[in-house]
Amino acid sequence: MSQRRKNLGRLGEQLAKKLLKNKGYQFVTANFSCRFGEIDLIFKDKTTLVFVEVKCRYSSRFGVPEEAVNHSKLNSIKKTIDYFYTKFPQAPKLCRIDVVGIEIDKNTLKPVAVRHLESVTS
Repeated sequence: MSQRRKNLGRLGEQLAKKLLKNKGYQFVTANFSCRFGEIDLIFKDKTTLVFVEVKCRYSSRFGVPEEAVNHSKLNSIKKTIDYFYTKFPQAPKLCRIDVVGIEIDKNTLKPVAVRHLESVTS
């Protein structure tokens, strides 16, 4: 992965983290990974554990960022969540998957659009 894409991903995760904290979510951890995949951010929303996939792009020319979270990506996230619970069995059992899609202005590196989709699997 190119350094530019890594930087964009980090920026997206920082913006998503700030957004969710402002909504009152409690930060748990970032970048939980295993052989099945990676979960960008994990938060707690009251009694629910929220596994967050962050998608960030400079343009929506090929579709909005959150459209990249397809069936295959969701399966990878679900397997990673299952693994997370084997490592942390004491974690809250209620959980959901959220997606944060962010479009960034290439010149200013400021967000142009930020969308938070809750519970994308239900």
